[in-house]
Amino acid sequence: MAELTTGRLLTSWQPDVPALLLVVALGGLYGWGVLRLRRRGEPWSPLRTAAFMLLGLGTLVVATMSALAVYDHVLFWPAAVQNILLDLVAPLGLALGDPLRLAVEALPEPAAARLRRTMTGRLIRLLTFPLVSTALVLATELTIYFTPYFATALRVGWLHELMYLHLLAAGSLFVVPVLTREETLPAWCTHPVRAGLVFLDGVIDAVPGVVVMTHGTLIAGAWYLHHHPSWSPDVRQDQQIGGGAMLSIAELIALPFLLTILYQWARAERIQTAALDRHLDQQAATVPAPAVSAPTASAPASTTASADRVRPWWETEENEVAARIRRQHGE
Repeated sequence: MAELTTGRLLTSWQPDVPALLLVVALGGLYGWGVLRLRRRGEPWSPLRTAAFMLLGLGTLVVATMSALAVYDHVLFWPAAVQNILLDLVAPLGLALGDPLRLAVEALPEPAAARLRRTMTGRLIRLLTFPLVSTALVLATELTIYFTPYFATALRVGWLHELMYLHLLAAGSLFVVPVLTREETLPAWCTHPVRAGLVFLDGVIDAVPGVVVMTHGTLIAGAWYLHHHPSWSPDVRQDQQIGGGAMLSIAELIALPFLLTILYQWARAERIQTAALDRHLDQQAATVPAPAVSAPTASAPASTTASADRVRPWWETEENEVAARIRRQHGE
């Protein structure tokens, strides 16, 4: 193959029919959902649409059809970058588009109810449980590089396509439930917990890059030694470059991922505070002032005042806002 220069890195492309069909299907379904909401007069954020289409599907296209795919059979580092894009970057873009919430809002009520039941089913709950999904991402990367999986995929076309899908699915199982507005995670996964999980995931995502970069044995060494072009770096150096690229991309993605969680946390707090303020205003407008009567001889003044006292709404109602106020008052 021709030497991989900066120009060829930007201009070398090849079609990948299975990946293209997946991109068209996902983009078409997402566009249908947005169009359906707009026809009903319901808003949907253009930023979410842009994240899904550009960062999510765009990354999928780059990983499977750009120069990374053209050169991944003769150089290790394009394959490493390709895989980390599918495992981390594309799922983040898809999740920022919140396709689960879009599907629930766009589908008819019976279909939306079935989708919610599926998302909260036992198998999906297990696969998307934060620690399980994080372990699946790590296990996927290590399995690909330290078993015959990757070397076989280089020789077998359909397995190579299956590897793409495997990486994308493994990454999505962690990222999509964490960022969606649908209740797909356990109740204890509040925003502070999610922020901690994202930080932990960022640390774990660095492990494959470090291991690949420092591993003494060549990954798919027989293949790359046989197909090694004369203009490329040494095969071992090529592997070190690939591991360094994996580590760099993983750490770069961890920061915007964490910032997104922190933004959602702050937004949820603002919404709760606004709801509390509205509730307090409504209570102040509807509850009449208690009548003041003179104490009688048979009842002390303190008893009469206690009887006339109206209990605050947060002492009697059972909801999240009321419980929050009770905790603040130490009750």
